[in-house]
Amino acid sequence: MDCANYFAQHGYYVFAYDATGNDESEGEGVGGFPQGVVDLDHAISFVEESGNFPELPIGLFGHSWGGYSVCSVLTYHPEVKAVIECCGCNRPTDLFESGGKAMAGDVIYTMMPFVKIYEWAKYGKYATNTAIDGFEASEAVIMVAHSEDDDVVPVHYGYDLYYEKYKDNPRFTFLHFEDKGHNDFFIDSNDTYRDEFDAEFDKWFETLGYDRKGDENKEQFAEDRAEYINTHLDRTRWSNRLDKELFDQFLDFYNDNIDK
Repeated sequence: MDCANYFAQHGYYVFAYDATGNDESEGEGVGGFPQGVVDLDHAISFVEESGNFPELPIGLFGHSWGGYSVCSVLTYHPEVKAVIECCGCNRPTDLFESGGKAMAGDVIYTMMPFVKIYEWAKYGKYATNTAIDGFEASEAVIMVAHSEDDDVVPVHYGYDLYYEKYKDNPRFTFLHFEDKGHNDFFIDSNDTYRDEFDAEFDKWFETLGYDRKGDENKEQFAEDRAEYINTHLDRTRWSNRLDKELFDQFLDFYNDNIDK
């Protein structure tokens, strides 16, 4: 929400939604990476057909799974004007392969054909669509941002591929970082609130009078932890940790390429 709020404060309408199987959305599970493209495909169509935003140009913004989705969906929505993709991958099976290799080594490659068959059976055309397919189907301008130390989606699954293919293409802008990681990619490295909160949480944790790992205590610990967070989290500080210098670059990219 802090990302959405930043763009809204700078004059953009922002449409955000919960992915299938998350929070307020229907569905018993997320399904797989192609589901993200399915969701986004329908979300864009919904906005376009709602009649609430006639003729407004569309820009997309996505991180990780969302980064893959905002690129791949261009195959189905070439009318999109601009895309900012952060820490994403090219193929829907890349994250499964990356995580599986970290846990099981090269044996993961023996499983990949079955994963691809499953996703094809479940998602059809969405299962084989890549980010590069989206780039080729569209004339949208693209910004790709990634960090070298990303251990969730390594750069060779996305950024490196795109840079090699499009580094001389004026449609593309590349932002390469060394130490922004993955989950905290958008956070100002000088902001210490998370460390402060975690330190206080650890102190509270030491005061528990029961073994949180015991089966009989798991439900109690979940309730106590939720109560602690609800009581002690400073939501103003937590929601204002964005790397403003990075987001200023994002904003400039949109301003230069989208006619608001």
